[in-house]
Amino acid sequence: MDSSDHPCYIVDVFAESKFGGNQLAVVRNASSFSDNEMQKIAREFNFSETTFVLSDEQENGGFNVRIFTPRTELPFAGHPTLGTAFIIQKEILQRPVEEISLNLKVGQIPVRFTYREDGQPNLLWMRQLEPTFEDLVVSKGEIAEMLSLDEGNLDSSFPVQEVSTGLPTTIAPLKNLEAVKRAKTNREKYFELVNKDAVSKNILVFARETYSQKNDLNVRVFGEYFGITEDPATGSGNGALAAYLVKNRYFGKEKIENLRVEQGYEIGRQSLLFLTVFDDGKISVYVGGRVQNILKGQLAP
Repeated sequence: MDSSDHPCYIVDVFAESKFGGNQLAVVRNASSFSDNEMQKIAREFNFSETTFVLSDEQENGGFNVRIFTPRTELPFAGHPTLGTAFIIQKEILQRPVEEISLNLKVGQIPVRFTYREDGQPNLLWMRQLEPTFEDLVVSKGEIAEMLSLDEGNLDSSFPVQEVSTGLPTTIAPLKNLEAVKRAKTNREKYFELVNKDAVSKNILVFARETYSQKNDLNVRVFGEYFGITEDPATGSGNGALAAYLVKNRYFGKEKIENLRVEQGYEIGRQSLLFLTVFDDGKISVYVGGRVQNILKGQLAP
């Protein structure tokens, strides 16, 4: 590949059909770009994230990848990890593989592949970092105000908690789907709390009530700090949620398999994520989903 060649791709991640899920731009052969150039390209694409595969060659058992939002670089994000692994398998390796590892700022993240009978990828699963848990230093009332809700909308049976499997996320359990629908960031309160590090910059709300009876949880994720008012599908946030569910025995279990999580319904981008998590003294988190091809092109000089 010529050093001036920069193939780029657009995929839908956590999508059951094209133009669902969370769209991602992937740029290959990106080692020649400066940080500022990567940031500018991500801003021009203006998806929630754009990824840059630095080389088609592996290093230390993985592919070097960087992730940018329109505003900043991220150490880790879920749907960019799955979407980039999909492109590496389809376009770089061009053969079925059981696993691909991505070397990200947060560390090396493995992605496991399952395939359909026709040999095309089906579900991709990423193993996330061992979760960490932090108690919040603000009241539930302040969290509710940040979400434009009343404190009574929070499910008092479970804590509001900051969890990270690579990207810190504040998890707020809500009583029902109506509360989830009403949630939106009070920008003044949100920036007050995230700028003084009282809460993480990623805010996830969820409830057991769902739009589709096939699914188990409804989720919304807000991250205005990153230039994302609301994300239609968030692998890192749902990884943190998976850890939260087992840590707090939300379903009364120490193991959850193939939990179906719907996200993006409120913004017309219906997405589906799968969560598997178990606690055998150490919590292990896997986030899965499907990826759809949308577009292949060449980045202009």
